[in-house]
This record gives sequence, C-alpha cells and structure tokens, in this order.
Amino acid sequence: MFARRIGHAGAALLSVVVIAGCTTAPAATPAAPKPEVRATTATSATPASELRAQMNRLLDEHVYLAMGATNAALGGRSDEYKAAVAALDTNSSQLGGLISAAYGDDAGKAFLDGWRRHIVMFVDYTNGVATKDEAKKDKAVADLNQYAKDLADLLNAANGLPKDAVVGLVKSHAIALCSVIDLQGAGDRASQYTKTRAAADQVRQIADPLTEATVLKFPDKFAASAQVSARP
Repeated sequence: MFARRIGHAGAALLSVVVIAGCTTAPAATPAAPKPEVRATTATSATPASELRAQMNRLLDEHVYLAMGATNAALGGRSDEYKAAVAALDTNSSQLGGLISAAYGDDAGKAFLDGWRRHIVMFVDYTNGVATKDEAKKDKAVADLNQYAKDLADLLNAANGLPKDAVVGLVKSHAIALCSVIDLQGAGDRASQYTKTRAAADQVRQIADPLTEATVLKFPDKFAASAQVSARP
C-alpha cells in the first residue's frame, strides 16, 4: 500500500472540476498524427538515440503535466486545470504514436487506452485527497496496481520485457505521483516540487529499457537509414 500523508483538502470545487474535466477530456482529444519514418541527414543522432530522447521527453512531460493538472484541481483553478488536461492528453497521444510507429496500430491503441485509464486513476486519487476519502484513495491505488500488471502483460507480449520488472517500475511511478498529490493536498509546496522532480527522474527507468527492448525487437526499423518521430 502506498505511503500517504493527508493534508488540507482543496476547494470544494475540486470534485466537480476533476470528475467533469479529466474523465471526459481524453475522449475529446483527436489522436495525434501517426509518427512517420523519414530518412536521416548527416547528423550524430541515430534512430535509436532519437527514440530514447523522445521517450524520455514525453514521459518527463507526462509527470509535470499530470502534477500540474492535479495541483490546479486541488486549488480550484478550473481554467488552468482544463488546459493542463488538454496538454496531458496530447502528450498521451504522442506516446501512443511512438508505440504505434514501432509495434503497429493495434499495440499503439492498446497502450494508449490503458495509459489514459491510468491517468483517470490519478484523478480518482486526487478526489480522495480533496475529500479526505480514504476508501476512494485505496480504490485508486488498487486500480493503479492492476494497471501495472496489465501494462506488464502488454509489454512482455510485445517485446519480452520481464513482467516483474515492469510491474515494479510502474508501481514506483504510481507511488511517486500519489506522494506528490498528497503533498499538494497538504499545501507543502517545497516538498511537492522536490518530489515532482524525483518522479520525473524515476520515469527514465521506464523510458530507457522500453527503448532498448524496442530497438532490439525491430533492428531494421532503427537502422541508420531510418528515423522514427512522434511529431507530425
């Protein structure tokens, strides 16, 4: 069970803002254009290093955008929250695009659907913090634990990454973000930013092995003559 410290709840507006905003916004965001494979020019970058850079960038963005959204929600800042949710879903679409480019559209869709669901689980946790509802927080934690297993199954089938390792890394990601949300609810600004940076650093432990497994699975796609991009 994730360790938590419960502090002051956000404004009463939070529950309406979070539930109405995050659970519907992802479906409204159109899928990002499918990443394209393009010839490289004379550069020191390689397709594999480009994939690693993009994977790290997008997962890093995921942490900061998600925590920006929860912070705005707990503070009752509706407009800021909605903007953060929209940016977060664009980020999710781009992550799904990277997976689609390497593994195909079906795998990309399966990844994106699950990724969006796990974001909603953080929304549920945030609502629990705002309302001091331990049962709601516990349910969100249980859902995140199950998501870790589901993602591990998906990646193991796709590229052979060990299930136990993936489960551990995704649970660590969830623990890190839930800890930040607790600090946001408690109004501990100094600690929440320190923990957010640590959470962003932790997702590199997901990005790097996922990149390596992808390159090993599809060596031809990451040969020197081709490059994958998540950008339109």
